[in-house]
Amino acid sequence: MKPSRLLDLTALGAAVILPLFLMYGRALAETMIATIDLCFLLRSVREGNRAWLGTTWMRIGLLWWAWLVLCSLPFPPFGNGGLHSFGEALATVRFLILVAALEWWVLRTPAARRWLGRSLALAFLWIGLESVQQYATGHNIFGHPRNGDGELTGPFNKPRAGPPFSRLFFPVVLPPVDRLLGQRELWARAGGVLLMLAAIAVQVLIGQRMPVLLMGLGLVVTFTLMPRLRLLMVAGAAATLVLVAASIIISPPTYYRLVEKFSNQMEHFRESPYGELYVRAVVIGADHPLFGRGFDGFRNDCPKPRYFHDLTWVFTGHDGKGFVTHGAAACNEHPHNHYLQAVTDAGVPGLLLYAALMLSWLISLGSGLGRAPDARRVGLFIAALIVIWPIASTSSYTGMPMSGWFFLLVGWGLAETRAAGQAPGAIRAGG
Repeated sequence: MKPSRLLDLTALGAAVILPLFLMYGRALAETMIATIDLCFLLRSVREGNRAWLGTTWMRIGLLWWAWLVLCSLPFPPFGNGGLHSFGEALATVRFLILVAALEWWVLRTPAARRWLGRSLALAFLWIGLESVQQYATGHNIFGHPRNGDGELTGPFNKPRAGPPFSRLFFPVVLPPVDRLLGQRELWARAGGVLLMLAAIAVQVLIGQRMPVLLMGLGLVVTFTLMPRLRLLMVAGAAATLVLVAASIIISPPTYYRLVEKFSNQMEHFRESPYGELYVRAVVIGADHPLFGRGFDGFRNDCPKPRYFHDLTWVFTGHDGKGFVTHGAAACNEHPHNHYLQAVTDAGVPGLLLYAALMLSWLISLGSGLGRAPDARRVGLFIAALIVIWPIASTSSYTGMPMSGWFFLLVGWGLAETRAAGQAPGAIRAGG
C-alpha cells in the first residue's frame, strides 16, 4: 500500500471512530485527534501543499493561538500558571490543525463525509435511546439512574447527554426530515414530522436547560433558512412549550429543572453560581486587560481575594452596597462562557481574536445557504452557532469531550462548504 493511501485510511478511520471515544474515552479521543493531525501534516509536507495555511480563518486562528501562547509564558507580566499552563496553550493548536485536516483532506470525498455522518448519527441515536430507556425504566443500560437533580444522563454516569445531543441534533435530524417532507407519500411526510418531534421530545426530557434553549435557537435558524420546513419548525416550537408545560405531570424532575429552578436562577442571577462566575471573570479581565492571566487563568486567579468584587468595582473602583460574595467557594475550572474565558486567558486582544475566529467560521459555514439551503449544511451551521452563541453557559473552549464535538463538527461543516464550491481555494487531490 502506498504511504499516501495508508495516511488517508488512517486519518479517516481515526475521524470515524472519534465520536465513540468522545463519549467513552477522552484520552483515546485525544489520541485520535493527534493521529489525524500528524497524518495531515505528513501529507502536506509530502505534497508541498500549504494552501490550507492561507485561509482567512486559519490566519486568524494562528494569531489567536500565538497570542494565547505569549500570554501564557511562565514569567511576569504574562501567565501565572507556570509551565503547565504554557504547555496547554501550545497544545491548543491541535484543534486548529484538526479542523484544517477535516476541511482540506480527510473529508474531501463524499464517501468520507458519509462515513463520518453515519458515525455521528449512531452516536446521536445511542444517546437518544439510552435517554428514553432511562426515562422509561429509571436506569440506563449500565444501571445508572437519573442524576440527583433529575436530569437524564443517557448512556453516561453523569448529566452529560444534553450538550452532545443538542450539537448533533440538527446535522443528524434535518437531512432525513427534509428528504421525507419532500416526498409525495403521506407516510413519508408523517415520518419526517414524527422524527423531528421525537428528537425534540428527547432533548426536553433530558432536562438540561441550556441545550433546550439552544435547540430553540436552532429551530429559529432552520425556520429562517429552510422555507419548506417552516411549518414544522413552528409545530416543533409549539411542541417544545407544550412538552415543558406537561412535564409537571409526565416528568416532574424535568419540570423542576427547566421551569422552577431556571426561573429562580434568572430572577436571582447575580447571586447564582453562574452569575458570580461571570462577575469574577469580568473583574479578572478588567484587572489584566492586555495579557489576561494565561491559559487556565480563571482557574488560577478565581480563588484570590483581590478579585472578590462586584462589577461596580470595575467601573467606579469600589464595591456596591450590599455586595455579597461566596469567595473561593464560588470558583470553577472556567467561567462557563467562552468569551469570558478568552478574556481571562489572553486579555482583550485574545477576546477579539477568538471572536474573529468564531465569526470567520460562521461566515464560511453559512456561505451560500441563503441561495441554496442544503439541509446538511444548515444543520452543521446551527451546530456551530449554538456553541459560538455568546449568551450561553458553556464548557471550556478546549475542554474535552465537548471541544472535540465542536471542532469535529466545524471541520465537517467546512468540508461540506468546500465541496459545495462555496469556499475559497481548491481541494488538492491526493496522490
